[in-house]
Amino acid sequence: MEYTKPLAKLIEYFQKLPSIGPKTAQRLALHILKMDVFDVENFANSMIEAKTTIKYCSNCFNISSTDPCEICSSTSRNREVICVVSEAKDLIAIEKTNEYKGLYHVLGGLISPIDGIGPEDIKVKELLTRVNENDIKEIILALNPSVEGEATALYLSKLLKPFGVKVSRIAYGIPLGSELEYTDELTLIRALETRTEI
Repeated sequence: MEYTKPLAKLIEYFQKLPSIGPKTAQRLALHILKMDVFDVENFANSMIEAKTTIKYCSNCFNISSTDPCEICSSTSRNREVICVVSEAKDLIAIEKTNEYKGLYHVLGGLISPIDGIGPEDIKVKELLTRVNENDIKEIILALNPSVEGEATALYLSKLLKPFGVKVSRIAYGIPLGSELEYTDELTLIRALETRTEI
């Protein structure tokens, strides 16, 4: 089916978003057409505002409308602990737990030689500078349990060792409510390795 040009253009832009296929893009575009013009204008303006006002914190590289970000400028955070994450979305996931009260460092990716991403392409140097210039007691590596995550964690732990800081890794295991028979081998191995006494 051939769409009218404005609709085709809208569908095309929705398809540029991650995980949005042709059918979802069409559904979203048609939904926009059903919305009130006022709501569509607010939606468009919120995208423009987000794009023009949100930047990266010069300290931890989290996304924020302020620099330093709200977390780095907070006086209630534990300034001796830094949780290292790959992307801002990982930071958001940890913040939602309301359990972690330290600082963060967003690498902006993971080491992946296959994809041409080396240590110089992510914020490794900036992390080492923070550890060197501040009284940091612990670095928590909260990286995905993938090949790239494992490689990045190993690389960072070797670089951080000379600083005399404790380097820990978040535990990985079997999600609550799941069954062992459906759990992949890597998750089972990690769960056995990070077992705790009860």
